[in-house]
Amino acid sequence: MAIYIDKPKCTGCRACIPACPYAAIDMVDDIAQFNENCTSCGACAYACPTGAIVLEMAGKGEVDTSEYTGLWVVGEIAAEGKLHSVTAELLGEGRKLAADLGTDVSVVLIGNEIGDLAPLAAGYGADRVYLFDHPSLARYRTQPFTNVLTGLINTHKPEIVLIGATPMGRDLASRVAARIKAGLTADCTELTINPETRLLEQTRPAFGGNVMATILCEYTRPQMATVRPKVMAPQPFDEGAEAEVVEVPVEIDERAIATRILEIIKDDSGSDVNLTEADIIVSGGRGLGDPQHFALIRELAEALGAAVGASRATVDAGWIPATHQVGQTGKTVHPKLYVACGISGAVQHLAGMSSSDCIVAINKDPDAPIFNVAHYGIVGDLFEVVPAMIAAFRERRGD
Repeated sequence: MAIYIDKPKCTGCRACIPACPYAAIDMVDDIAQFNENCTSCGACAYACPTGAIVLEMAGKGEVDTSEYTGLWVVGEIAAEGKLHSVTAELLGEGRKLAADLGTDVSVVLIGNEIGDLAPLAAGYGADRVYLFDHPSLARYRTQPFTNVLTGLINTHKPEIVLIGATPMGRDLASRVAARIKAGLTADCTELTINPETRLLEQTRPAFGGNVMATILCEYTRPQMATVRPKVMAPQPFDEGAEAEVVEVPVEIDERAIATRILEIIKDDSGSDVNLTEADIIVSGGRGLGDPQHFALIRELAEALGAAVGASRATVDAGWIPATHQVGQTGKTVHPKLYVACGISGAVQHLAGMSSSDCIVAINKDPDAPIFNVAHYGIVGDLFEVVPAMIAAFRERRGD
């Protein structure tokens, strides 16, 4: 990747200066000129109205892959300022992959007043923490996050970059990959290192979840992947672990950012549910027969202290809001206990819950695919089984 200024086209409009997050552009005789801070992030090229700033990308096979080393995790910070659980999961998986490569693990944290998160990242497995701390980065916005992350990647050249397949991660990963012309595999459920080629083997569901595809990025770097939350296990937290903290200075001008966050409106509809953090989930499927019968699922969930999940079929039918959907196009969950009531077990649903510690399936069809992944299966009418379970749990609790 190379960036240069076509001087005859430069009009001295200075639009590039506020667009650059690294203060890498000076004006000399009314002509833009790069200084030593330039990271080739490309933000200025997209801001230039005359096309005077040219960003050239390497073609297929032209990238010197030997220049790239290290494994990075792009951390995510939840709205309340806490480290998102997917970051710990990726650090745990990253440590295994880094061990196979004989390299280190770095985490990139982007936000505002987030210095206290560096020790947490170290405890979960980071050897190095890159910190972008700026008021304009307090909440996720595509443009500034893409600019600063692209610049950091161009400067330090990591071999692998892992990002959580969350709404933020999916948006950011695709934008950065397009900016640097890197390969990106989305929604991975398994990652391994090929010992002969040192390539990252990225496995994800394909063709509607009916097959598992393993994808390689041979010619571009870094190798980028988004990983579904709750499919990787974090390593035990090490309170004594320390990491090198690298504070990356940035200068971000709000005038160069196309979007503003005016207000944060929380969902007060009563349908909001955090399935990915639940230890117990009770899910209902088409076998319920009627949306009103979800009351039975909620009753069992209340008896167990569980969250309510659902299959895609029930969501598509309008029986329950999409926030409850478990599966390939819904949430990927990893609870200690998953109770599937009237769910046949389509491949797409199994992709979202098959890694649960304990799966209990209730279905009147003994050949239902859900029983292939269930630890305990009950062949019977859920309208008889579930009320009996509710009564038993309530009696045990002394209700």
